[in-house]
Amino acid sequence: MNGIATTPERTPHWLEHALTGVDKLVTGLLLSAVAVMVGVVSAQVGLRYGFNLSIDWADEVGRLAFVWSIFLAIPLGVRQGAHIGIDIVADKLPPVLRAVLKRIAAAISALMMAVIAWAAFGVAREQWDELMSTLNWSVGWFIVPVGIGALLSALHLVRIVIVGPPQAHLGGAE
Repeated sequence: MNGIATTPERTPHWLEHALTGVDKLVTGLLLSAVAVMVGVVSAQVGLRYGFNLSIDWADEVGRLAFVWSIFLAIPLGVRQGAHIGIDIVADKLPPVLRAVLKRIAAAISALMMAVIAWAAFGVAREQWDELMSTLNWSVGWFIVPVGIGALLSALHLVRIVIVGPPQAHLGGAE
């Protein structure tokens, strides 16, 4: 092996435990958001085409659940290294240099995700008094998942900086 820790066993215990707990919570929220989205949109379609009726808030709730599901899923993919990447040059490098390059890229990406989280929470705070057109909910709820997803992605990227990139899995989409 190249001497670089890339397994969960070499991750600091507190970090691995915290991220695993947060990921379980995020997975539950993600599944709930998808269930709400599918349920509300299916009910809306059934009512609209079956009975010529409509739920006036269905579009906003469906869109809100979609946004939450997308931005909650992103950090789960970051943890597993499942997001698309172009590594034509990196694959030509020696393993140690490749791992160092991936850690540098993860550090830069973590910094960018932290900036995105900070900006998203700022925008949500600025828009908090603005309400959705059919619900008495803040439009800031559309921005909050962007901040949460970026913050959790930054934490997973910091983990990659500390322990190295996740192992590649056979049977990927390559």
